Amino acid sequence: MAKTTLHTLLKMKQTGEKFSCLTSYDATQAHMVSSQGTHVILVGDSLGMVVQGRDSTVPVTMEDMVYHTRCVSRGNTDAMIMSDIPFMACATSEQTYTNAAALMQAGAEIIKLEGGRWLCETVRGLSERGVPTCLHLGLTPQSVSMLSGYKVQGRDEESATRMIEDARLLAEAGANILLLECVPTALAQEIARSVSIPVIGIGAGPDTDGQILVVYDMLGMTYGHRPRFVKDFMAETATPAEAVAKFIADVKSGTFPAPEHGFS
Repeated sequence: MAKTTLHTLLKMKQTGEKFSCLTSYDATQAHMVSSQGTHVILVGDSLGMVVQGRDSTVPVTMEDMVYHTRCVSRGNTDAMIMSDIPFMACATSEQTYTNAAALMQAGAEIIKLEGGRWLCETVRGLSERGVPTCLHLGLTPQSVSMLSGYKVQGRDEESATRMIEDARLLAEAGANILLLECVPTALAQEIARSVSIPVIGIGAGPDTDGQILVVYDMLGMTYGHRPRFVKDFMAETATPAEAVAKFIADVKSGTFPAPEHGFS
């Protein structure tokens, strides 16, 4: 597979071809998922929960993210590496610039930020400085205390309208990708159609341009509660590599996610 770039993902959106994303936290995982053809690897602050055993992503530090990004970059083949800016590491634009530089120098090719329109100025500044961004909307795990738990977002008209507006404003500010987590299928479809940039979904139905899962979840190694949007691909395959290939194939064909993985 050729090296995945932002242009690759944009072209796939324009032609209607679905792309696949998985998390990775070390070199071995990165090599396995990228060698099977995964388009995007997310070095997620989800490592706080699935690797470190924390109750949330909040305790994850910039040092953690830089370390794991370096590990992943060494094992990656052709996937595009995306890394999270962790909790309160993007409180100001200047702080975000510094932390984005650290992640890019560790091997990230795009950074992910959780938040809506309040990040527009920061996104614009990053774009002007040559740093691509993915903006995470919907259920944002770093804000789980404010959201009173891991709940579906955008179910009422007011919050859905605000999310659509946030998506458009962030795209206009220079965001390169949007990621929607735990939002109703119809809302995700509307957002994906209303912006020209690629939209990745997790628990957001089948109509986004790409799909992402935590690698442990899709390998049947969920730690704690298994989310509705997760499918165990190891149940249908013999090896982790085959499970990754099955995930990629099912995303491409539209088989995954199925209706039972989404929210009304």
